[in-house]
Amino acid sequence: MTRRELLAALGTAVAAPAYALPAAPVSIARCRSYDEDLTAILTGMFDQLGGLSRLVQGKTVTIKLNLTGSPALRIQGRALGVTHYTHPKTAAAMTALLDRAGARRIRFVESCWASAAPLEEYLLESGWNVRALKSAGKTVEFVNTNALTGGHKQYSRFKVAGGLVFPAYDLHPAYEQTDVFVSMAKLKNHETCGVTLSMKNIFGITPASIYGDDAGRDEPNERPAKGRVDTCHLGKRQPAKSAPGELHPQSSRDPGYRMPRITAELNAARPIDIAFIDGVETLTGGEGPWIRNVKPVRPGILLLGTNAVSTDTVATAAMGYDPRAPRGQGIFKNCDNTLLLAEQLRLGSADLRQIDVRGLKLAEALYRFG
Repeated sequence: MTRRELLAALGTAVAAPAYALPAAPVSIARCRSYDEDLTAILTGMFDQLGGLSRLVQGKTVTIKLNLTGSPALRIQGRALGVTHYTHPKTAAAMTALLDRAGARRIRFVESCWASAAPLEEYLLESGWNVRALKSAGKTVEFVNTNALTGGHKQYSRFKVAGGLVFPAYDLHPAYEQTDVFVSMAKLKNHETCGVTLSMKNIFGITPASIYGDDAGRDEPNERPAKGRVDTCHLGKRQPAKSAPGELHPQSSRDPGYRMPRITAELNAARPIDIAFIDGVETLTGGEGPWIRNVKPVRPGILLLGTNAVSTDTVATAAMGYDPRAPRGQGIFKNCDNTLLLAEQLRLGSADLRQIDVRGLKLAEALYRFG
């Protein structure tokens, strides 16, 4: 199948916007096992995008991991990294490359599921060798951004230009105290949003202390023990009053309406500088073991880009879906299309015709998730 045939097969359900949008090249590489030389593969991918040193030399790099759901939830007893978590070997390879490229500081972040415990403890519970990861770079730090950890006194406010649900978000200062923001995601379906890739990974930067089900009504609860379903997914409650409330409290409470919009505007508030998507081994049918009928799959690919919208667009196509399908069609049958909402916020182009795919051809990377 040629690139033209693939584009024709995926269709063009929604026309591209008339105005120009940023579109950066996206690299795809074949990788069938985590035992391959990931550092060499990633080096080649970054070289295809113009090199890594120009992006990170002398800078603080913050890496948002994808550790969705409790580490106790596993699929058929498999390691978390081969199903729905960031794989520790990809994290180690990325750390080594960033350090070699001259990054001044590398900081791993995640708003850990229902916990404000140190991120290192969460990683150990997830089966990671934290000591080895820390030794992969000269200065490697770990921050659980679910609460105001690390001795910080106040949250940082990130405004959303043209906000869809919230006008701004209060986030851990780690997301402000960075020069380069990296999203390390998995190539997966999502029960509500259709797909979960580098942009959806950023949904997890919201602190449960403010946006969680047990968040304080007026002030943050710095010992959160629940997720963010009531506030973000369902809109049953507002965030703690210390943070901005919704723009339109009477808007739809449908998760298929809310979650794509929150995802898109979080990416507007805290843009991604490097989008990495691991499709070596992953899941199909949902984002984690709590979704019925998910199953492990091995697409055997990695994707990398410097524009999250473009990278997720290519990844969506590599999964066999039309990135421009509107709500009611294809993988977006029950939700709005996050990619098109990101276009609305002018974050990037979701038009495959405008994206330069480098490395492995898109048609060769195709793995239909069904």
